[in-house]
Amino acid sequence: MKIYTRTGDEGQTGLIGDRRSKDDSRVEAYGTIDELNAFIGDAIAKLDREHADLIDDLTIIQHHLFDAGGDLAQVGKNRSYKVHAHMVDDLEQLIDRYDAKCPPIRFFILPGGVSQAAALHLCRVIARRAERRVVTLCRLEEANGEVRRYLNRLSDLLFTMARVVNVRAKREDIPYKSDQKFKKE
Repeated sequence: MKIYTRTGDEGQTGLIGDRRSKDDSRVEAYGTIDELNAFIGDAIAKLDREHADLIDDLTIIQHHLFDAGGDLAQVGKNRSYKVHAHMVDDLEQLIDRYDAKCPPIRFFILPGGVSQAAALHLCRVIARRAERRVVTLCRLEEANGEVRRYLNRLSDLLFTMARVVNVRAKREDIPYKSDQKFKKE
């Protein structure tokens, strides 16, 4: 099987049951999920074995994201979705488990800390963008709404995982403070 097909050279791509423009809302939605999956792979690569639990959970999430992209690539009546409500429930359990390892949140938190936590924050904002793309898609045509819910919970989990990484590195959350000014020299 060749990597290139040349079938997309004119700006169209194949879906399951249709062909669409590469800037179609459906293609944008699953393309952003693919981007998120790649950034999660990068975050995993930055984590060491101290974070084996996060690595394992993030790897499962990568498989789920592949399924989510497949769900969104389906057009037509005979849809068989792979992302289901129980997967959202599983994310909520992970959020609760990891959140129990962090101090209570008493202020808005700036993204950052150690580089691995910053990588997870970057994944979080891409998950939010993917969710927005799926919201648009669901408004325009039928799609698996569980993917939207999954992405919403996933961004919360990525936020919580970033906090866990900082806690393990003994790095405190960076509180947001309004009206910050640059120091004059």
